[in-house]
Amino acid sequence: MIRNPINAPDGPAAAGGYSQAVAVAGASRLLFISGQIPVGADGVLPRTFADQCRMAWTNIEAQLRAADMTLDNLVKVTTFLSDRKYALENREVRADVLGALAPALTVVITGIFDEAWLVEIEAIAAA
Repeated sequence: MIRNPINAPDGPAAAGGYSQAVAVAGASRLLFISGQIPVGADGVLPRTFADQCRMAWTNIEAQLRAADMTLDNLVKVTTFLSDRKYALENREVRADVLGALAPALTVVITGIFDEAWLVEIEAIAAA
């Protein structure tokens, strides 16, 4: 599979470690990961936003592993934040988790199903 980040020169610059678009060629499988909540397999909900965000990413990685994929296979991520005040912290955790990976990205500020959840993350991966 060839993964090609695209950032059009006549469009706005991507700020914050993502690509404006990602072209995928030669993929034989797509994985659509439902919104992963910040609750561990043990049912525990972390207290802080950063810990909830890391837990949601841990759950993303678990789904990827179950499909014989890794974070390297991510092509699109959508993050739902319960409040705009978490935007910078979300970016920092995402950068820590993804490093130099730059999938296409959307962040939405919205109400989340359970008011105790501060973040939910869904993703698309290709292999």
